[in-house]
Amino acid sequence: MTNRFQVTDRFADGAQYIGGRLRAGTSGREHSVIDPATGKSVHTYALASTADVDEAVAAAKAAFPAWAGATPGERSDALHRLAGVLAEWAEDLARVESLQCGKPLKLTTEFDVPGTIDNTAFFAGAARHLQGQSAAEYTGDHTSYIRREPIGVVGSIAPWNYPLQMAAWKILPAIAAGNTIVLKPAELTPLTSLMFAQAAKEAGIPDGVINVVSGSGRDVGEHLVGHPDVVMTSFTGSTPVGKRVAEVATATVKRLHLELGGKAPFLVFDDADLEAAAHGAVAASLINSGQDCTAATRAYVQRPLFDAFVARVAELMETVRVGDPFAPDTDLGPLVSHRHRDAVAGFVERARGYATVVTGGEAPGGELENGAYYRPTLITGAAQDSEVVQSEIFGPVLVALPFDGDDEGIRLANDTPYGLAASAWSRDVYRANRATREIKAGCVWVNDHIPIISEMPHGGTKASGYGKDMSAYSFEEYTQVKHVMFDNTAVAAKDWHRTIFGDR
Repeated sequence: MTNRFQVTDRFADGAQYIGGRLRAGTSGREHSVIDPATGKSVHTYALASTADVDEAVAAAKAAFPAWAGATPGERSDALHRLAGVLAEWAEDLARVESLQCGKPLKLTTEFDVPGTIDNTAFFAGAARHLQGQSAAEYTGDHTSYIRREPIGVVGSIAPWNYPLQMAAWKILPAIAAGNTIVLKPAELTPLTSLMFAQAAKEAGIPDGVINVVSGSGRDVGEHLVGHPDVVMTSFTGSTPVGKRVAEVATATVKRLHLELGGKAPFLVFDDADLEAAAHGAVAASLINSGQDCTAATRAYVQRPLFDAFVARVAELMETVRVGDPFAPDTDLGPLVSHRHRDAVAGFVERARGYATVVTGGEAPGGELENGAYYRPTLITGAAQDSEVVQSEIFGPVLVALPFDGDDEGIRLANDTPYGLAASAWSRDVYRANRATREIKAGCVWVNDHIPIISEMPHGGTKASGYGKDMSAYSFEEYTQVKHVMFDNTAVAAKDWHRTIFGDR
């Protein structure tokens, strides 16, 4: 194994970032960040308590008036500086992300970190464009206009699969709109979220605007979501946990944004470019070791192409290099933990009873046996109502199923509880356009699967949640629309008053 980034010194003061400084948690319990490639601890920290959450929320509440009162230009300038600091720290951010998650370094250096920097630069510009509807005299006697105002303290929860990017997706629209935030990253992977907060301080963003509490979801997460001074919660994670977040948030009548699970269909029509579809399926199913809620998980292939597609995908999967995340030639790193790897393996082992594992379906041995690795896996012969087709596996597993007519393909694509992302593969523009209309998902790609951009929204429908990350659409989650109406008549006794008292 190659040398790894040393994080202990950087976080010696603790893994809670409250009011502009790192400090230790006060729960009395410790948690270790594990390198999933080796199974070894790389950093042990004290978990946050509910008292730490209270302090973080208080710091955010104290910082809110000044930050909300800053001009859009001032907030924009601060975010431009933050993008610059993140760019300076890019190598360290990439190495720490690979260390705590097991991501190949080429993924963190070419996707996670540059995507985060670009997202920061986007919101630096978007901070100047919080616009409402133009003023007009809708009654004839009054002038109406719309103000977009920040809502207050945001309490957000981010997942472990993209810790840096998800921290940015939660923090950036919130603070660009003038809010302050307390973020709870997954306790498995808090390190780059903490570095993001440190970068914000380096960029001159005031203390208390961004706070990070590293603790368990059951106590710290629920306390944050239910805190009376938190006015909005954004959560990314599994659908079952999202349901619990919604229950807690509803009790205090909070605004809520949920980005939940996915089971993305990959719909290949019989006129598709087979080679492009096969390459796309391998890349889209294996990104981040399949630990991506938009990853391709169900490949529906029209019957004339099905056998050739299965053969080509299996052939390509067998060329994928599984190995040390820090080795330059590694394509696929480990899953985030041994526990999660075993859960993924359980799905595949159960599927052997009713389907065929074409390739993969095992953990590699040898020098990789101590890591949470799992080989790229392709399954065929599963029924539409089977577990591997309906449930989110969240690993490097693709299930391929045939279909006949276009109606059947679109029906099968929609036949899960989820609706986050999908793709359609066809050379026929009318066929592809129909698929984009009729597939129920927050994003539908055509002849590609996975690319995201800061300018466009990300979010789902059905059991995949509601609300948007990224883009100007995300401001709908983080701003309050206020109607302001001015009387233009200067008349004391207005005509409409007579509907309440007196005569005309």
